[in-house]
Parts: sequence; C-alpha cells; structure tokens
Amino acid sequence: MQTDPEAHKRMTQRHKEGFEKKKAAAQLEKGLLIVNTGTGKGKSTAAFGMGMRVLGHGWKLGVVQFIKGALDSAERRFLAAQSNCDFHVVGAGYTWNTQDREADILTARRGWAEAVRMIEDPTYRMVILDELNIVLKYAYLDLEETLAVLCS
Repeated sequence: MQTDPEAHKRMTQRHKEGFEKKKAAAQLEKGLLIVNTGTGKGKSTAAFGMGMRVLGHGWKLGVVQFIKGALDSAERRFLAAQSNCDFHVVGAGYTWNTQDREADILTARRGWAEAVRMIEDPTYRMVILDELNIVLKYAYLDLEETLAVLCS
C-alpha cells in the first residue's frame, strides 16, 4: 500500500488519463447484441434490468416476449406501465403447454414482425427479444433471416 501522497497523486492521475482516453474512444454510437443464455439463471430478469436503465435515461424501450406471455410477471407489469416502453406479449405460454407447432410458428412470426419494426425504428434505444433463443431452438423462425436482421 502506498503512503506517499505524491506517488498516489501520480498513480491516480495516470488512471484518470487512461479512463478519459477510453471514454473519448467510446463515444461512437453502435449497436450491441447481448445474448443471455442458460437454464433458468434469470435471463429475462437480467434483460429487463438493462431495459430499466434505458427507461431511467428517458429513452424508448421495446420488448417482445415470445413464449411466456400467458404467465404474469411483476417485471412485465412494471415495464408495460412505463410510457416510453412498448411491450408486446405474443407468446401463449410454454411450448409444452400449447403443443401446436403451427400455432407456435404463427405466434413467433407475429412477434418477429414486431421485433423487426422496433429494430428498424431509430427511436428505440434498446429492443429486448425475450425468449428468442427458444423460438430459434425449435425453428419457429428461420435462423438465417433472424441473423440477417440482428447482424445488420
């Protein structure tokens, strides 16, 4: 541990200069794709927490919930009540409850149309595609088409 005040001042000045340099370089606006994955783990809750940061800045948030739409959640109620949050529930419940592949495909396509609309609209600062991984796993949407939109 350093006790010399001048050495400490030099060290913190170097840290500040490094931080300012990184901050200046990070001002470029660019898209960011974040994928939360795993069994359980709070994937939706993690995404919604990031969405709350967007709302806290007064920016517009879009959410498409593909699967768990039949289930009530406090996060959904809270986010949907915010004036600058566009929350679309398209899922009818877990796929093992619906047991109708054609209906699930149509539901996924309806949700994807909303997602594309939001992604292409520059007024949205963040778009959360909750449970898109499940929709892709079961091939309810075409993976290449989906990636083309997400990676453009």
